[in-house]
Amino acid sequence: MIEWYDWYVYAAFAVYFSTDFFPSGDTTSQLLSTAAIFAIGFLMRPIGSLIMGRYADRHGRRAALTLSITIMASGSLVIAVTPNFHTIGVFAPIILVLARLFQGLSLGGEYGTSATYLSEMANKGRRGFYSSFQYVTLVGGQLVALGVQIILQLMLNEAELKAWGWRIPFIIGALGALAVLWLRLSMDESDQFKHMSGKEKKEAGTIKALMQYPKAVLTVVGLTLGGTVAFYTYTTYLQKFMINSVGLDKEVVSLINFVALLIFLVLQPLAGMLSDRIGRRPLLFFFGILGTVLTVPIFLLMKASHSATAAFLLMLAGLVIVTGYTSINAIVKAELFPTEIRALGVGLPYGLTVAIFGGTAEFVALWFKSIGIETMFFIYVAICIFISLIVYWRMQESSKNSYIEAEMEK
Repeated sequence: MIEWYDWYVYAAFAVYFSTDFFPSGDTTSQLLSTAAIFAIGFLMRPIGSLIMGRYADRHGRRAALTLSITIMASGSLVIAVTPNFHTIGVFAPIILVLARLFQGLSLGGEYGTSATYLSEMANKGRRGFYSSFQYVTLVGGQLVALGVQIILQLMLNEAELKAWGWRIPFIIGALGALAVLWLRLSMDESDQFKHMSGKEKKEAGTIKALMQYPKAVLTVVGLTLGGTVAFYTYTTYLQKFMINSVGLDKEVVSLINFVALLIFLVLQPLAGMLSDRIGRRPLLFFFGILGTVLTVPIFLLMKASHSATAAFLLMLAGLVIVTGYTSINAIVKAELFPTEIRALGVGLPYGLTVAIFGGTAEFVALWFKSIGIETMFFIYVAICIFISLIVYWRMQESSKNSYIEAEMEK
């Protein structure tokens, strides 16, 4: 949760610190600059997935998770203490970029390793439920970021938040990482990793071994494409859309996001349990079909309404649809690979896809808005979801063809 908090607090407070690092231009251009750096952080995620995935497959899930939180906390601390543009000039945005690159490296390794760890530690028939907690903690981190934002908005005025208040959440993230570091050092390693044979350990975490499963790699890419674009659209960009396009106050938008994401968090384990009963593909179809059909209407209705109530209900509808992907994507991907390349196999193709499509979603949206054709972004999201729907239709039911279950039965 702290790892994801450190990542999302950037997006939550960008509306306040964008002028510190990019002082010239209108609001949209400043947000476009901070969104570009948010996207740059994603470019490091494939590299992080490669390095940390290999590390996790060779040295253990616990060791990789411990290293990732250390890197993420360091990035938050650097952002918290970096002087603004007026103090050190162009070095301010340069330092911001470097800090986000390191955080992207950390998060790239976090996803594949945590998905692998949760899937391997769960009991048979409960893996969908247990792995759904990846997005519980992911959304939990985002909720904590929004909660901190709401508290600071109540305690400080906008001028104070822009001047120095935005630094507080980054300091909180760096300090919280100390507790996480202790927790991860005390974790048990998964039995599947401990029981790998000598031959498996020798090949663990190598690209050569991964390339023996090209279909699984392409399946992860296809699974991730629509899901990551939809997730970052509804959880990251939507906050700015409500402010810039719908015309709602920042404080109202923060509250809407907090309540909607809290409900979204609760839905994850419920959907995970459902997947253990009916399979993974029905939930993926739920997301793919409704996401393709309803994404454009949801955004057009929200923009036309200018209503906080309508914005909340429409955001919640979108998040319910996205739950079909988020609740089970970790276990579906983990079931596609054997133990010796599971962290790398889950993380690397996921990291590449998120870097290209998920991390750029906000930037693409703001770019379309800046040139006056914002509606094209909604169509773009629907197309990405449709491409993933084709993958869901062609893939097998992963719970019935799971490498995890096959290895447990040996």
